[in-house]
Parts: sequence; structure tokens; C-alpha cells
Amino acid sequence: MTSLGDKGEGHRETTTKVLNQGSWTQVSCPCCVSEQVEPLVLIQLSDNIQPVTKRWLISLIEVSERDGGAALLAHPGEDECGDVIVVSAPRCTLLRATEDLGLCKKYHNGDMVAFSYNDRDNFSNVDDMQEFLTLAERQYIVKYELDFLRAQKEQKIPGVPESQGVLKARENICQKLEKVGVIKDIFPLHDKQRLTDLCRNWYSGKQIWGQPLDSIQAYFGGTMGFYFSFLDFYTWALVPPAILGLVLTFLLPGGGSGGGVVKEQAGVMEGVVEVDDSPSVSGHMVQAVFSMLWSTLVMEFWKRRSSSLSHHWGLLHLAERFAEPRPGFHGTLGINPVTGRLEPLFPEWQRQLRVGLVSVPLVGFFLGMVVLGMTGFYHGEALAQGFHQESGSLFSGALLYLPSVAHIIYTNMLGNVYRTVAMQLTEWENHREESSFQNHHTTKVLLFTFFNYFAVLFHIAFYKQDLPLLRKRLASLLIVTQLVNQCTEVVVPFIVDRFFSAPQKKQQEDDPNVDKLRAQRSLPTFPGLFAEYIELLVQFGYLSLFSCVYPLTAVLLLLNNVTEIRADAYKICKLFRKPFSAPVSNIGVWQTAFEVLGFLSVMSNCWLLLLSPRVREFCLEGGISGRNIILFAILVEHVLILVKMILAFMIPDEPDWVRIKREQIEFHSMQALGQSGKLH
Repeated sequence: MTSLGDKGEGHRETTTKVLNQGSWTQVSCPCCVSEQVEPLVLIQLSDNIQPVTKRWLISLIEVSERDGGAALLAHPGEDECGDVIVVSAPRCTLLRATEDLGLCKKYHNGDMVAFSYNDRDNFSNVDDMQEFLTLAERQYIVKYELDFLRAQKEQKIPGVPESQGVLKARENICQKLEKVGVIKDIFPLHDKQRLTDLCRNWYSGKQIWGQPLDSIQAYFGGTMGFYFSFLDFYTWALVPPAILGLVLTFLLPGGGSGGGVVKEQAGVMEGVVEVDDSPSVSGHMVQAVFSMLWSTLVMEFWKRRSSSLSHHWGLLHLAERFAEPRPGFHGTLGINPVTGRLEPLFPEWQRQLRVGLVSVPLVGFFLGMVVLGMTGFYHGEALAQGFHQESGSLFSGALLYLPSVAHIIYTNMLGNVYRTVAMQLTEWENHREESSFQNHHTTKVLLFTFFNYFAVLFHIAFYKQDLPLLRKRLASLLIVTQLVNQCTEVVVPFIVDRFFSAPQKKQQEDDPNVDKLRAQRSLPTFPGLFAEYIELLVQFGYLSLFSCVYPLTAVLLLLNNVTEIRADAYKICKLFRKPFSAPVSNIGVWQTAFEVLGFLSVMSNCWLLLLSPRVREFCLEGGISGRNIILFAILVEHVLILVKMILAFMIPDEPDWVRIKREQIEFHSMQALGQSGKLH
């Protein structure tokens, strides 16, 4: 059982008073016996749950792993007829899972070392689980053990009709119980005192910069820790381009003055008398080159920052591929050749075949539908404008809005269909690890979202070649997006929390303790960080791909992100149910997405520079032909790509001290494995 002593992060007496300690299931291991048990996870059962079904589930939760159970601790709530089960974990289960997950912990000499159960006595704080493991880690381990509860043989679920309640051998038990309606939900429990302390240190103070990243990671897990660390890092990284944008816009000669726009006819540059308020030639070049180099340096330095955090949080040595398959994985029962365990097996070549022959073509089809919708929008807009010019009636004026409305409806419907298809495709691909499943699903949705956000801007920039329109469109997108974000992420959450407060805020001290735990279920499920990362990715795209057209991009993004940090913190702490968080060592597939945008920024900025009216005018005055301009742009593009590659090569992905620590961890693990082999 997890000890709740006086010392350690977040040890609170209030936690131990939530439930009657005498009703917890008992443990046989002497080292796990404790007077106080920490409630970690709540299982919400069906309202009409049969007592025999609840007793059967509790017995499965408490039975040892070799007997087909989860080796956890269970509390029946008010009574055995109630609709909740509260779950905790004994010390030995936590320690064994720590080794299975590949978590690194502090050794007796102060180094971070991959935890080994056989060598547990040499690790610091190993007798105090609240010091040894974070709250997020303890709660995830409970979910980890529950997720991998599998039937040892075919059996009937007590209290469930036989037509629905038959468990096949090696079938995932919790997944089956959710399917037949026995389990409604499983979620980690908030610790009120810890959460209050975190809120006070995170967003309730007057500080603008800096976040308690260690406390965030300890309470919400590595997924949240890395997101808020990246958000903080990226916001700081916006300062240099914001300063440059202000200088180019307000201080550089010609930055705000008019100039002649130049159009090209039959390959010949001609002067035209339209007004252009874009930066000067030198301003364009400085902003373009800076954006390309900035996007590279930001991601290279972030990788170093990420590896440092990964070591600090003990996440350098994760071993997900050796763990049990994720609950949705299926295949032919057999012996895993690596672990020697009996589990479903699915050939890797079949998965690759499904991805290459089905998933990729289907994703391409939907991307084509996005382009088709955009083409239809422009065609419909041209038809509506032509009809309005001919008739000039009120009806024709109203028809001008029809293409936009139709395009919005089309895009939303296509997006809803695509999200469903993307999830089904990823399930059908049958990935063994949860991280692999999430990465493939995220990649599919990410490609579609990228097309939705940037296709119109690329069309304006490189097909219409209308840079003034691109500048206006980019400015309006940034301003409108910022206003909408501030409303949805600051104003609306404040109103909801102030006037439509969550149920637990209204609870009195004499309310039943289990009701306080159950009330957390009334909060909406946290939707995940996909929308938050998409927002940052779109920002990064606006800045790295198009900022040479609108230098104030970084200024607007910086203003938005200063409040974004607190708004996101407020939402996750107050407005949503606490999510589970699996151990992760970085931001995953999102890092690749940002790097791809950084690579595309080279081509985008080079050709935007070529299309710039001031640059064309400058070339016209210098007597440079259009063909030579294109050849020069291609040369510059390749040189800058080479510079990006050299920079990425010269800046190591991890600091030397992290590399040395990682190699030490690998060496220590190899030694521990050798010693274990000698003992056997």
C-alpha cells in the first residue's frame, strides 16, 4: 500500500480521510501493509450493477497477476451494492510496474538509473511511494494494470446475460466490461490540496513568465509537462522575431511607405502604379532569411531542452515495446519471441501493407477532396460575382455569400467524416503500442488539418500571386483567431467557472466522502492536447512560411501566447476531469510536424521573396531578366536548405551531459541484466 507519511510532495491527511480505511481489500505481502491507503482511480459502474458482478470485478482487481488479476487494492465505496469501485496500488505492484515501464529513478549515489525491482533497495525513497513515484505515475500504473487484465480461459461474467457476458481466453476484461455496459468510466482522482497548491503556483499569481514544470509533470504527467514546457519555450522563442518585426515595420526606411507593384507579362517586368505597403527589399530579405534560420534553431534547441527534461523526469529509458499490447490490439494467440509471453501476435508486414495500400490512398483521397472543395469555392465565387454584376439585384447580392457558406458546410462535413475514417483506419492498422497508435492517428488528422488551414494561403501566394491579398488575409486570420481564442479560452471558461460552477464547489463538509469522489465524474472529459498542438503548429506555420509578407506576425502571436499559457492551465485544472497520462520522452509526432514546416519555410520564403513587388522592381531597375531571377531563387533555396542541414547537424539533439547519462543508464541496465543472469 502506498504510504502517506509526513514528508514528501503533496502528502495530505485529507486524502486519507476520503474513504473508510478498513474497507480496502487486504494484501498478503508484509512490505505492502499500511494503515493508510491513497485513493488513486475511480471505476464508475452501471447504475443497475449486480452485487455478484461487482464482487467478481473486485476479486479480479485484488488477485495476484500470476492468478490472472491486477494485484491492486479495491474499495467498494458506500457498500457492495453501490456503483463505484475506488482503486489504489500496493507498493510491490507499483515497483514492478515501474520496472516494466522503463522509468528511471534516483539511485543511492544520486544518478538517474533505470529502475530494477531486484535492485530496489539501492534506490532512494523506495519505501515511500509518494516520494518515489509522482501522483500521475501512480495513477497511470493503476490504469496500466487494469488495461492488461485478460481472461486466462473462456468464462462467463457473473450477473451479465450469457448472450453478452462470455469472456474468451486472453480477451481484455475491462474493454469487454465497457462494451457490455458494466463499466461506464475509469478516471484518475484529483487531490484537492495538491491541485490548490499547483493552481496557486501556476496561474493564480502575478508572474507572467515561468511555470512550475516539475509540479505540472508530477501532478498531470509527462504529456502535460512536455506540452507546457514546449509552449513556454516557444513563447520565449517568439521574442526575437517579434522585435525584428517591429523594427522592420516601424524603423526600417521604406518599411511603411508606398511603392510600385510590379506585374509580369510574357516574362517581362513592367512598372505599375499600384500602391504597396510591404517592407523594403532589404526588409523582405532579412525577414525571409531570419524566418528560415529561426525555425531551424528553435526546433534544434527544443530537442536539446526536451532531452534534458526527459532525463530530469526519468523518462529516457521507456520500454513500451516490451510491455503488454494495448487493449485494442488483436491477432493470433502465440508466444512473443522477445518477451516469451502468451499474447496476440500480428505480423509487421501485414500492418505495413494496410498502411501503404489502404490508409495512404484514402488519406490522399480526402486531401484531394479538400482541394476540390477549395476549387469549387473559387469557381462558385466567380460565378456569383458575375451574376451580381449582370443583375445588380438584392437577391444576387445575397447570393455572393452562398459560396462561402457552402464551403464552410462542406469543410465541416468533410472534416467530421474524415475524423471518423481516420480513427477507424488507425484501429484497422492494428498497432501494438499505444504510442504508435496515437502517432499514426495524429499524423492522419494533422495532414488534413494542415491542408484546411494553409491551402487557401498557398493558393493566394503561389497561384494568384497576390501578395497584398495574402498580407491582408494573414493579418485578418491572426487578429480574428486571437480574438476568438481569447474569448473561448479566457472569457468563456471564467464565466463557466464563476456562474456555472462545478458540482464539487457546492459540496458541504458533511457530504458523503464517496459522493465527493463521484462528483468529479460530472466534469467533462479532457479532450486531449490535439487542438492545443494544432494551434501552435498553425502559429509556427504562419510565422515560418509567410512572415516575410507580414512582419508583425510574431508580435501578435507573442501577445496571444502570453495569455494562452494561463488560459490552458486554468482549463485543465478547473474545467475538466483529470486525464491519465502515459510516460512519454518527448512531444512525439508533433516534433516531426514542426520540423517539416521548418523545411517548407525555405521554399516558401524563397518564392515569396521572388514574388515580392519591391524585389521585382529592384531587379527590373538592375536589368536582371525574369529567367535569371528564377535561377537565382532556386540557387538561394538550395543554399539555404544546405545551411539548415548543416545547422541541424552541428547542433546535437541532446547536450553532452545528457548523452553521457543516457549511456550510463544503458550500461547500468546491461550490468544489472548480467548479474540477474548469473543468479539464475
